[in-house]
Amino acid sequence: MSPTKLGVMAALVLLTIGIVLKMRKEHGQNVDVLAYSPSNMTTFQKPAEAELKKKLSSEQYAVTQQCGTEPPFRNAYWDNHKPGVYVDVVSGEPLFSSLDKFDSGTGWPSFTRPVQSTDIVEKRDSTLGMTRTEVRSKVADSHLGHVFDDGPADKGGLRYCINSAALKFIPLEEMDQAGYGQYLDPFVKAGLTKAPVHETAILAGGCFWGMEEIIRKIPGVTKTTVGYSGGTTADPTYEEVCTGTTGHAESIEVVFDSSRLSYEMLLDYFFRMHDPTTLNRQHNDVGTQYRSAIFYTSEAQKKAAEAVKARWDKSGKFIRPITTEVTAAGKFYSAEEYHQKYLIKHPGGYTCHVLRPS
Repeated sequence: MSPTKLGVMAALVLLTIGIVLKMRKEHGQNVDVLAYSPSNMTTFQKPAEAELKKKLSSEQYAVTQQCGTEPPFRNAYWDNHKPGVYVDVVSGEPLFSSLDKFDSGTGWPSFTRPVQSTDIVEKRDSTLGMTRTEVRSKVADSHLGHVFDDGPADKGGLRYCINSAALKFIPLEEMDQAGYGQYLDPFVKAGLTKAPVHETAILAGGCFWGMEEIIRKIPGVTKTTVGYSGGTTADPTYEEVCTGTTGHAESIEVVFDSSRLSYEMLLDYFFRMHDPTTLNRQHNDVGTQYRSAIFYTSEAQKKAAEAVKARWDKSGKFIRPITTEVTAAGKFYSAEEYHQKYLIKHPGGYTCHVLRPS
């Protein structure tokens, strides 16, 4: 961001990290779940061996990269009965569903089939003096386990015997937020959850790095994109927005499940994470591109935004009047790729946002 951002106190960064971790703990989220991007499977590039050794535990590495086998009955998921999906621990590629999991008595997670639209690679395995069919993930080429023909006859007769160490479990309640919403339909049909109702909000409140890092972890938020909105320049670049001449504000496009998170609740988070009383400024970031703004996408959002703003203005939580702009949303322009999920890519990077207590 601007050079003045380098002078932000380290204590503020540490406080933000502490609050983020507390938020994750409060809502029962796995810290690493949101690092997966199932929508980017087509462009996934397998990390180098040295990086894999850092990312994976020794057992995960031995299983996925060296065709190892974990001990039966002493692994993470053999007796897991929670609803959700199992993904490749290396890439996040969806592999199996709890709806197809069964107790085979072997001590390893067993499934009757992969999830729909997933291609599991099968290879002949002649090790250990026998012939078996090895199964591997297609995207990351991870060794998963083997498939046998002694599964439940009424479900196709197959048994995918899989190592827990090759998998990462995404609980049903976190699937949409973690990017696996397209795999929810079978759970909806099974009566285990309701279909998400997606709505879009566009918010501005200073540096979009810090805002996104907080917003993306709010339960009910399914997707965040940083970008530019509220101005007149078409297809602006970051450098152009930084001049303050485009009229655009650094903004976040938020897709959320309104059946779990109402628009009003999202705005309450918004007012907690920035200072809405400083005109065209957030801490050391100065300029119209850092203004506080709610860009409503419907009349219902407009009424809700005005009501929430008025409530916060009268709450006594701020010593100055709120200056947040409430205006109709124009076109939202996605920012350059290096800005997206910036604080995931650069842990400990600049942020001036702190989620204050409600």
